[in-house]
Amino acid sequence: MNKTTHTIAAVAPGSIGEELSLAPGDVVLAINGQEIEDIFDYHYLSEDEFLTVLIEKPDGEQWELEIEKECDEDLGLTFENGLMDDYKSCCNKCVFCFIDQMPPGMRETLYFKDDDSRLSFLQGNYVTLTNMKEYDIERIIRYRLDPINISVQTTEPALRCKMLGNRFAGEALKKIDRLFEAGIRMNAQIVLCKGINDGAHLERSIGDLMKYQPYMESVSVVPVGLTKYRERLFPLEPFGKEDAKNVLDVIRRWQTESMRRHGTHFIHASDEWYLLAGEELPPEESYDGYLQLENGVGMLRLLQEEFTESLRECAGDARVRERSIATGQLAAPFLEELVRELSGKYPHVRVHVYPIRNDFFGEGVTVAGLLTGTDLKKQLAGVPLGDRLLLPCSVVRNEQRDFLDDVTVDELEKTLQVPIDIVKSSGMDLLNALIG
Repeated sequence: MNKTTHTIAAVAPGSIGEELSLAPGDVVLAINGQEIEDIFDYHYLSEDEFLTVLIEKPDGEQWELEIEKECDEDLGLTFENGLMDDYKSCCNKCVFCFIDQMPPGMRETLYFKDDDSRLSFLQGNYVTLTNMKEYDIERIIRYRLDPINISVQTTEPALRCKMLGNRFAGEALKKIDRLFEAGIRMNAQIVLCKGINDGAHLERSIGDLMKYQPYMESVSVVPVGLTKYRERLFPLEPFGKEDAKNVLDVIRRWQTESMRRHGTHFIHASDEWYLLAGEELPPEESYDGYLQLENGVGMLRLLQEEFTESLRECAGDARVRERSIATGQLAAPFLEELVRELSGKYPHVRVHVYPIRNDFFGEGVTVAGLLTGTDLKKQLAGVPLGDRLLLPCSVVRNEQRDFLDDVTVDELEKTLQVPIDIVKSSGMDLLNALIG
């Protein structure tokens, strides 16, 4: 029997589960005589029209339920463990690992390194393939769990072993061949480290990954994130403006080649590269449908397009508002441009944009998603905030409404004496938050 207990957390009203008197606390033991490993087994086995489900009640009594239903009709069950299995942790010692650069004393979950292909499918996480067995590959193919997001870093086996700190990391690249042959859709990322996998190494990696089109749908290149907590870690240097320009030159050259061969841009630079290089973001059509927003690829372009389109539909008026936005240092100039665009139709809406220096992780960390309540408290104290402070949704956990350092939104509101709006990532949401 699987060691993980598949305990029901909730039963949907009006569902098959409710009709069968299933309740929170009940445990699903098997479906059609087969034990359940995880959520994918559960969904796969429960798709049939005729089911035999073995349930154990809290008092130990077991029920064997025979169910006749429509094909693909859901049983209406939610489980305490969303994956219905333990999460697979990372077995690598990557030279660029961000979690190794975290300060001590933060909540325990922030130090967990996941490398689970199932989370790649469910949540868009990137996996290295190093802890995947042939059994895992077969399940991905059998259940058609795609797209799978793969953290490649480099296609040179020896260099990948060095970067991931795992002597099997180069061999793991062959699993991409298995997924390609089975027609499993993939996306890849390359975390670029200065002087290690850039330059000629980046050129080779892009060229190698292009061979997996069309099932390899996109590849993103993101700069390594470096905090001030790197004592006794592998020496890494931040990228500068000229470095960013060189990276963008490589990417644009390969985009041209990919368009010629396959009709897609395929290889994409995250937004940080353009901001660091001081260059304009590419037009919307360059992003091939925004396949890697979660990696910061095209996020600012999409925000601008949505903001401009929403503003175009507004008549404009003389309403008076005073709002403030706090964001990372990298995106602040971009948001200032949107504010200037806003003033054309709403001249009396005054907006303060505050770039927050990341003292908590170090000044080299400039993205909004890693801002902390501590830094917001210190740097916004005493500055004009207007009648509302706007923060991007990436800075908090949605359910708990707290920051990485466990400061809560309510606590920050009390400290700054201003209502705080957590703004969703769309341009329309930003516009609505600014004009009220």
